[in-house]
Amino acid sequence: MMQTLTLTRRAAMLGAAASLSGCSALSSLNAAATPLDTYDLSPAAGSTSGGRSGGTLLIATPNAPAAIASDRIMVKPGAASITYLPEARWSDELPALVQSLLVRSIAGTGRMGYVGPNEAGPVPDLALLTRIDAFQVEVAGAAVIAKIDLSLTLLRDRDQSVIKTAVFRNQTAAANDTPVAIVAAFQAILDALLPQMADWSVTV
Repeated sequence: MMQTLTLTRRAAMLGAAASLSGCSALSSLNAAATPLDTYDLSPAAGSTSGGRSGGTLLIATPNAPAAIASDRIMVKPGAASITYLPEARWSDELPALVQSLLVRSIAGTGRMGYVGPNEAGPVPDLALLTRIDAFQVEVAGAAVIAKIDLSLTLLRDRDQSVIKTAVFRNQTAAANDTPVAIVAAFQAILDALLPQMADWSVTV
């Protein structure tokens, strides 16, 4: 595995490459076909107590900006700069990964008759729409901040009426700028947000 570069150095490399060729340094790294370490994230179920329903809830594939909707871990070294962590990637494209986390976290409450992705399953009673507004690392001085911002909308499927909407967001500093520490920071955020989103989704 490649020796880890600091985010500061990564940003400098990427800026220099952009000024010379108009391309990010990441393009050449990808072209070299160097295997990337793959990281997964774990679900976190909400409360198993409370009201129960035999209804069905389908989770739509989340919408996300093109820069986020990939299997790469996005880094923002500055307000107008976007790049990706060179040594790492997610286990799936981010919208599919977030969809899976929501399905498993909501199903883990045991409070719905069926919870599954919109690609399969019975005719739903309810549908959950998700917009990923942020799922990235931001560099603030010496700090490396993981940030997640998700907007959820719960619909009644039969007439597509909106039941409720909510925004779930949080951020936390990674212990350092290594991929392992950055992924751990994302997981810490999800450990707090996923139970909140699960409880919100099954309470109608």
